[in-house]
Amino acid sequence: MSYLKQLIDNLSYIEEKDRDHLLHLAGQIADRLERGGIIQLFGSGHSSLLAQEPYYRAGGLVPVKPVLVDELLLHNGALQSSERERDPAFGDTFIKDLDIREEDVVIVISTSGRNPVPIEVTLEANRRGAFTIGLQSLSYQETQSSRHESGKRLEEVVDAVLDTRVPVGDAILQEEGIDQPFGPTSTAVGAALIHEVFTRVVVEMKKRGNTPPIFKSGNVEGASDHNERLIEVYRERIDF
Repeated sequence: MSYLKQLIDNLSYIEEKDRDHLLHLAGQIADRLERGGIIQLFGSGHSSLLAQEPYYRAGGLVPVKPVLVDELLLHNGALQSSERERDPAFGDTFIKDLDIREEDVVIVISTSGRNPVPIEVTLEANRRGAFTIGLQSLSYQETQSSRHESGKRLEEVVDAVLDTRVPVGDAILQEEGIDQPFGPTSTAVGAALIHEVFTRVVVEMKKRGNTPPIFKSGNVEGASDHNERLIEVYRERIDF
């Protein structure tokens, strides 16, 4: 079976099984945006790529902010990002400085859901009253214990979970003569899930009689004025 076919099957299963849950999450996010909040996304390593994916996107929501910590980003050292994410003390170097408010949504991305730093970010967001969502694979919960001092995994500390349903180890293909699975899926599935929920947020806001704040492509005539007006609304909270 091809990688694309496996990926499509996974996404189709999520759409069928989690449709109502995704709609509920969209409503929760719309509530926060209507209160003046923004959507913040945090991840380290490859998860940081997903935190950046919906930011400043043509056709995407404007009030989206990636939480980027240099030591956790791949381009500053892949090994370092993994080590820092697992370091129980590293969160102390940046978490207190985060601008998280009770009207915000904080999406914490961690496929395994077991590492200390994503859990610490979630706990801080909870303390500040934000609505927290874990973007993760619950396939890990039975076999991969928490590395956090509390013994809790990500799904135990967030308000809601977006389950990517990717297998433990991330890879989905196997081939005779190759001794391990290959073909990682968490980024592709995670990006699709984020956009699935955010597009539902757009529709939900419209149903409530509000104009959803959506970026136009910078390559389309007239987009600059449209985008600048929206950026001005959120400039105090988000660096564009």
